[in-house]
Amino acid sequence: MNRFPLTLVIALAGASSLVIEILGTRILGPYYGVSLFLWSALIATALAALALGYALGGRWGDRGATAAGLSLALALAGLWMFAVPWLTRPVIALAEPFGLRAAVLVAAVALFTVPLVLLGMVGPLAIKLSARSLGEVGRVAGDVFAASTIASVLGALATGFWLVPLVGVRGLTLLVAGALFVAAAIARFAGHRRPATDAVVAVMLLAAGAALLWSGRAARDAAANARAESAVSALPVAGRLVDLVESPYAELRVVDFKERRYLLVDGGAHTIEQIDAGVSRHPYVPLAELPEDLFDRPGRVLLIGLGGGSLARSYARAGWRVDAVEIDSAVTGIARRDFGLRPHHARVVHDDGRHYLAATDSTYEVIVIDAYGSGAIPFHLVTREAFALAKRRLTPGGVLALNVEAVGWHHPLVEALGATLRQSFAHVVALPIAEPPIKLGNLILLARDAPIDIPLERLGDSVASLIDEYDHWRVNLRNHGWDNRFEPGLHGARVLTDDRNPIDLWAEQINLVARRELQDLFKGTPAIAGPP
Repeated sequence: MNRFPLTLVIALAGASSLVIEILGTRILGPYYGVSLFLWSALIATALAALALGYALGGRWGDRGATAAGLSLALALAGLWMFAVPWLTRPVIALAEPFGLRAAVLVAAVALFTVPLVLLGMVGPLAIKLSARSLGEVGRVAGDVFAASTIASVLGALATGFWLVPLVGVRGLTLLVAGALFVAAAIARFAGHRRPATDAVVAVMLLAAGAALLWSGRAARDAAANARAESAVSALPVAGRLVDLVESPYAELRVVDFKERRYLLVDGGAHTIEQIDAGVSRHPYVPLAELPEDLFDRPGRVLLIGLGGGSLARSYARAGWRVDAVEIDSAVTGIARRDFGLRPHHARVVHDDGRHYLAATDSTYEVIVIDAYGSGAIPFHLVTREAFALAKRRLTPGGVLALNVEAVGWHHPLVEALGATLRQSFAHVVALPIAEPPIKLGNLILLARDAPIDIPLERLGDSVASLIDEYDHWRVNLRNHGWDNRFEPGLHGARVLTDDRNPIDLWAEQINLVARRELQDLFKGTPAIAGPP
């Protein structure tokens, strides 16, 4: 078999294998969260499947490798990837009874083992087809592995930097299927030494390029149509999809459900607003506003994590100068497009929160870390080192506030955060929201060297421009949190460090409960049931 077309086949197969692995996080993330467990399940599935493919391919090659056999393996892998968008939801439903951790592994194995086994067979078959004598097997094997690995590197970079944001998850899944069909065709035609082979290969490559351009245009048109639909529809329909963005960091979905607008990040609710009033209905927001009441006049506040911008707009209305650090520029776009964030509300910096704290010279009266999701808590933002860094960016008497979701007021995560904050701050209190205290809910943790004492009259302050029912809801939440405040982490809780941090173990349990409750709320709502 001619080595040039065979090298193209190897490259397409190698790139596809790594693209499939990365795609797995975006296909399964909206259902399970992009956690350490998801990455571990996908990497384990990929390695096991490829190992099995290497073994099977080697044995098949010894029995008689042919270009037709290589083409068949690639075509079957392409057919499976073509079916993945339609297989995902049934697989998720079948895996649900296993519990979150096992379900992640079951879903990963069910969806991606078959194509990865078939792609693992490509290398041994290619070596057998390419080697013309025993004396060149080593060189041929090295060339095959090099071509596959280099293509995998390029595929990984292209997926994260361009393809997922450009064509979306479904588009890229189908594009991988198309690339494998092209590889199968090249292998099949290259097995016959005909002058027309190069022309056929060229046409196939042009078709693949055209498919990429078409997928990008289709994705942009779909997003534009979704935004146009939201602009002309004044009243929400239950479960109506308003916006959908595949960013390099997460799947971002804006949904109108009944009278609320939700920002879902990889399937978890990060922002909830009342559509007709444009005010937050996420219960943690009124408590996250409480640091304002520890100061006689507005100052500067840093928000790490922007979401839909509810908290930024709240602090701005109260006269505070707001800086917001958001790692994902697509989130900022959604906050501006779908939730009414304006430049005068906040200066937005696109950066990792901890990197910004290390790099900036600015100081703040209040820092709010609002970047913890139930399914994905950035481990580097919950450690002793991170909190010490945040303290250096606070003015004397400044307050560090954390928004965290947990199952119960005294969940190990809450106690560990309290113990870790005490390494840097003299006073730490937790303000709970959930009732009863064993339920899933948000807590706001406040840390400060000065006493944390809010005058009672400030707890009942309302904003005249807001509707009465909202004021009543907001004031009740503030008083409930303050009346039930407690000091977490006093009794031997673990201190989290950059070196030792079991945050993913705790996040797994919280994620399971949070997603079940969200699924119950949105039951039967297609716009929220995962990737379209």
